[in-house]
Amino acid sequence: MKTNRKLTLLQTIALSVGTMIGASIFSIFGVGVKVAGYNLPFAFILSGIYAMMVGYSYANLGTEIVSNAGPIAFIEKAIGGGATTGTLSILMWLSYVTSIALFAISFSGYFLPLMGIHNTSSQTFIIVGIISLFGALNFFGGSHAVGKFEFWIVLTKIFILLIFIIAGFTVFHPEYLSFNFSPKGIEGILNASVIFFLSYMGFGLITNASENIENPKKTVPKAIYISIVVVLTIYILVSLSALGAVPVYKIIKYEENALAIAAEPALGKLGFVLLSFGALISISSALNATLYSGANAAYALMKKGYIPTPAKQLKREWMSEHFGLYLTCSLSLIFSLFFNVTSVASIISLITTSIYIFVLYSHLKLIEDKKVPGKKGLVFFNLMVITFVAIEILKYQFSVDSKTFFISIGIFLACFLVETFYYGKFRKISIFKKFKFPLNIP
Repeated sequence: MKTNRKLTLLQTIALSVGTMIGASIFSIFGVGVKVAGYNLPFAFILSGIYAMMVGYSYANLGTEIVSNAGPIAFIEKAIGGGATTGTLSILMWLSYVTSIALFAISFSGYFLPLMGIHNTSSQTFIIVGIISLFGALNFFGGSHAVGKFEFWIVLTKIFILLIFIIAGFTVFHPEYLSFNFSPKGIEGILNASVIFFLSYMGFGLITNASENIENPKKTVPKAIYISIVVVLTIYILVSLSALGAVPVYKIIKYEENALAIAAEPALGKLGFVLLSFGALISISSALNATLYSGANAAYALMKKGYIPTPAKQLKREWMSEHFGLYLTCSLSLIFSLFFNVTSVASIISLITTSIYIFVLYSHLKLIEDKKVPGKKGLVFFNLMVITFVAIEILKYQFSVDSKTFFISIGIFLACFLVETFYYGKFRKISIFKKFKFPLNIP
């Protein structure tokens, strides 16, 4: 990919915000209302606090460790390159692949009804088309084109959401808001905060593009903090506007397109169309940003030897720069066409939260070694909180859908076994040794 022109601060923020305000706010808003009710704004605040806790470590680590491998580079610096780091590498990349597939399916789910098409066979055409379109943008445009696209598409998306927010407050009913801080109400806030933690995970993509960012030591931490604050503010305003415009029971009834329904009291049918268009814009920018960062991560991790790569491919340096993009697009298409990835949304949350735990642990260890800045006590507290979040995700999975719980465990075990086998067999074969991966292979 072309990297002669690098991402500016505004473009980097757009890349992050474009991912965070993606499919989740449109597709699972109704689920959040079902879980937390009128307490949903507090769930967004709590999720934002989780994100700030993790963002603190990403910002401090990103100032000293510049690599498109992102969190894996942080972990490798702290604990070295072993089977654990390799397992986390596969899991991180798999979360990108599955997210792209989820975005593609969500895009088709909004696009077809908006066009009045109810033929399910058309879904395949839309999914292939949207992944191919953004794959081509990444292939031909490089980082500057991706960043420029994200900047303008995010401005459009935020403009639509601002219209929704303002319109919602014009028909605002204060009596609709009835906050509940009973034990059951607090439980709802906690459960919803775990669900919507997924909505803040885009800030981590900044470190997966750090090699392509102008002055990354200053830009990366600024972009992380600013993007989280921007998204948190928008989420709170959107939730207050929706809950004040439409009764909770109606949002729950139409949970699949809750925000579009919430726009109707003030804007009528135009509101439905406008919010549907906003959903398409949001999903497109999320897909674009995730594909860009996922391809960068795949290539960086293949260079380090964490993702198994054909020896023949490693010799073809002129092509290997795009190989991560090819592989990410291809597997995303397979997931979106042959698997129901919607049920894997909580699995993505669990995978990413698990990586966050290792990033926080790595930050703690590197602070002790005086290799990166940060406050040890604060990082330890953050580590305890994010570990609690991971446990809550598992509890939620088990109570709501035990099948998803066992699939999550299976994915973790499978990735660990694949990486252990790869270390034990292929990476010790002489044909791979001559590529001199920058790792200490046990």
